[in-house]
Amino acid sequence: MPQAPRPARPGRRRSSLFARGEPLVWLTGGSLVLCVVMIVGLLALVLAHGLGTFWPGDVVMIERADGRKFLGEVAKDETFRPGPERLAELPPGARASVEAAGGEAGRRMLRTGNFDLTGSHYTWLHSYEIERETRPEWAVVVERLAWGRFYGFPRGFLIDGEAVATDAEAAWARFEEHHEEAVERRARLRDLETHEVGRSKRRVDAARLDRLEAELEHGRDSAEWREADAAYRDAEERSRAEVEELNVEIGELRELQGRYVLVLETADGAKKELPLSEIVRAYPANRLGLGDSIAVYVSRWWEFLSDDPREANSEGGVFPAIFGTVIMTLIMSILVVPFGVLAALYLREYARQGTIVSIVRIAVNNLAGVPSIVFGVFGLGFFIYIVGGGIDETFYPAQVEEKRAVFGTGGVLWASLTLALLTLPVVIVATEEALAAVPNSMREGSYACGASKWQTIRRIVLPRAMPGVMTGMILAIARGAGEVAPLMLVGAVKLAPDLAVDGTFPYLHPERSFMHLGFHIYDLGFQSQNSEAAKPMVFTTTLLLIGIVVVLNVIAITVRGRLLRAQEGR
Repeated sequence: MPQAPRPARPGRRRSSLFARGEPLVWLTGGSLVLCVVMIVGLLALVLAHGLGTFWPGDVVMIERADGRKFLGEVAKDETFRPGPERLAELPPGARASVEAAGGEAGRRMLRTGNFDLTGSHYTWLHSYEIERETRPEWAVVVERLAWGRFYGFPRGFLIDGEAVATDAEAAWARFEEHHEEAVERRARLRDLETHEVGRSKRRVDAARLDRLEAELEHGRDSAEWREADAAYRDAEERSRAEVEELNVEIGELRELQGRYVLVLETADGAKKELPLSEIVRAYPANRLGLGDSIAVYVSRWWEFLSDDPREANSEGGVFPAIFGTVIMTLIMSILVVPFGVLAALYLREYARQGTIVSIVRIAVNNLAGVPSIVFGVFGLGFFIYIVGGGIDETFYPAQVEEKRAVFGTGGVLWASLTLALLTLPVVIVATEEALAAVPNSMREGSYACGASKWQTIRRIVLPRAMPGVMTGMILAIARGAGEVAPLMLVGAVKLAPDLAVDGTFPYLHPERSFMHLGFHIYDLGFQSQNSEAAKPMVFTTTLLLIGIVVVLNVIAITVRGRLLRAQEGR
């Protein structure tokens, strides 16, 4: 019996690969991986260069075929291909060695220091020029207050001009015996010359300005002027006596500092006498063990974090820049959060939603995309020239008479206000989103219990939105701490070792210029006369700036986390 034909199967409808989402999964996942790789790569580069900057390396002596000797640390080692003209100028033996290596040669950049003797910090040495390379046992690295590093061999030690040691080991023992005392005397001298004398002269200057102000307000024939004049003369007399007494101590310390001298000899035989007062740190590089190397490394880091810069910012510390960055960021955060929250509250809770409010929101969002240098120009023109100049005209007529600006010049206050304006859109947008996320049912329940509009906002809406407000603050800190362009116009400078404080810590000088880590990085990278020596410091300062931003953000994130846990009842 013939079988009935099977019914035809309905044709399978082929679904699009894009409909399943796999390509988008791979695309989004791959983009995430690429972003993570770029971020990790950047951090790894900064960490590798930044952490290795202060590790003491070996000192090598290289003797060229022409008999010249060079002593220093290897800063760079690379290969290159000499051109035909360069090859033709080489001696036959050197040319044969290059040709045997396939036309390639090696070269080393040696940090030779001794700038006051040679006029250069680095020397390039080619492999075909090198006759011999050694690591002398008594090669010493000397870090000085001026002229950069010195590389040489200890050849003697002088006390009051008389040699008390004539060989390397004895001279080094004498150096270690007296150097710590010289460092303490140098710190005392700096305190006397910079702070004690300066404090006395500032009191005289303040009394003189008071007298000038009395003259401008009451005239020279008034009782107020005569009283101010008497106070000025009294301050001047007391200052003269104080400075004379301080100068006696300063002279004694300088005489002691000149007694002790370390005699060094360079690789080419030149002698150099270095007073111990000019030596920041010295060590025999090729005699260091692991413990000694770690001690030098930690000492350099401590100097970097706690001392003032020197040698056009390429050596020394960055403490003034750390202080300026942290203070400016904290003041900026204190200023921007209240204004941002109030603006977002009005836009979300009070303003009637319509065309005007939409235009305001669009303007706020567009303000976040304005180049930061525009904010710097605004801060210079409005805060410094108009607001600061107006304050000087009103409250500081004596300084205006002498053409000395108090508030009408760049300072940490105007820089903080400028960055507060720069980051204000970030806080407004984040706060608005947080307010919008609060359920309307909570507002309605509060109204049903008889609460007013402000009571509802203060007791219900703001506590629920506070984690979002903290998110805006975190974003503002991250944005503001790394800005450089506007700060160049409103107060950040290349060198300002005096901190923006006086008397007690909370009293800030708003008119005082300050240093900033971001500007410090720019100055090292593009304005340093010794670019090769500044490169490692660029990475180290970048690492420090990233660390400070991370610490500030971690603090804000911790506070936000506690707020979230409090809301959840944990």
